[in-house]
Amino acid sequence: MNKPVMSPRALLDQSQRGLDRQRYMIKHGALAALLGSMAGAWHTALEPGAAPPTRREIEGLRRSLEALFEADLANVRDGIYPRALLHRFPTRRYLKQVVPEGLVEMGRIFARRRRGACQDLPEGEDLSAYPAYYARNFHWQTDGWLSDRSARYYDLSVEFLFGGTADIMRRMGIRPVVEGIAGVSRPRVLDLACGTGRFLAQLHEAVPRARLYGLDLSPHYIRHARRALERVDVGWLTENAEAVPLDTGSMDCVTSVFLFHELPRDVRRRVMAEALRVVRPGGRFVIVDSAQLDAEGLAPFLERFPVLYHEPYYKSYLRDDLGAALAEVGFEGIESRTHFVSKVVVGVKPQAR
Repeated sequence: MNKPVMSPRALLDQSQRGLDRQRYMIKHGALAALLGSMAGAWHTALEPGAAPPTRREIEGLRRSLEALFEADLANVRDGIYPRALLHRFPTRRYLKQVVPEGLVEMGRIFARRRRGACQDLPEGEDLSAYPAYYARNFHWQTDGWLSDRSARYYDLSVEFLFGGTADIMRRMGIRPVVEGIAGVSRPRVLDLACGTGRFLAQLHEAVPRARLYGLDLSPHYIRHARRALERVDVGWLTENAEAVPLDTGSMDCVTSVFLFHELPRDVRRRVMAEALRVVRPGGRFVIVDSAQLDAEGLAPFLERFPVLYHEPYYKSYLRDDLGAALAEVGFEGIESRTHFVSKVVVGVKPQAR
C-alpha cells in the first residue's frame, strides 16, 4: 500500500517540531548539567562532610529529568500551551543578577546558615502582621519574603536550586487547569501564594481568555508580580491563603505552586479547605509542589534538602500525603503525578447534592 502523502503544511509542522525538540534538549540539557554541577559544589560548601549521591541515584535523577522534558514537549504537541513557552527562560536577565549581587547573596546565605539565623528579617517590618510560621527566612534567603530585594532574586535562586527546571515544573500544572476549565468561556482562576507571578504569566499565555487572580501574603512579592504582569488583567490580593476574601464557589479553578512544603500540617489543611470553599462545584484545585517520599529514588535528595536549607516544615511535608489531605478536607477524584523533583496533585470539588 502507498503511504499517504503529507501536505506541505504538515511537513513544515513536523520539521518545526523536530527543530524545537533538538533546540530544547540541547539548551535545557546543557543548562541542567551546568547548574547541577554548580549546585553540587554549593551544597558541598554548605555541608562539607556529607556523602555525595551515588551513581545509581544520579542516574535515576537523570531519567526523571528526561521524563520532565518529554512531558513539556508533549504538552506543546497536544496544544496545552504555546511553543513559545519552551524558550522563555530569561538567561540574560539572570546572568546580570549573578554578578555581583548574586554572589554576595550566596555569602550572606552561607554566613546566616552557620549562625542559624532563621529570623534575620528586615528592621522596621511589622512582623505582627504575619503568622509566626511565615516570619522567617526560608532557604536562608535575605529578608525572607519581606522585601523587594527578596522578590527580585527569588526566581533566580529557585532556578539555580532546580537546575533551570523550575519554570518547566510549574508548567506541569497547566494541563490539569486547561482540562478543568474546558468549555468555560471566561474562566476565573485563582493562584494561591502567587509569589513573583511566574506561574500566572505562563498560565496567561496558555489560557489568555481566563480572568486571573493572584494572592500572596507578601506585599513586596505582590508589587513585583504586578510589575511583571502589568499588561495582564490580574486581580491582586495581598492576603493570607488561610482566609481568602472571595465568595464561595466564585472560582472555576484554584492553583498553588510551591506553597505547601512551607506550611505546618494544620495550616496545609486550612488552605486546602479555603480552596475547596472558593472553587465552584466540579472545579479543580491544582497543586504543584515538591515531590514526596512516594517518588521512586528521590528520598536521598528530598531528605537532604531541609538539612541544607532552612525548611522547618519540610520533613513533615514529605510524610503528609497531599492527595490524602485533599480527600480529608472534602475533595474527590484525586490524581497525583511526580515530575522530576516536583509533583502535581489535583482534586475536584464534589457537585452540589
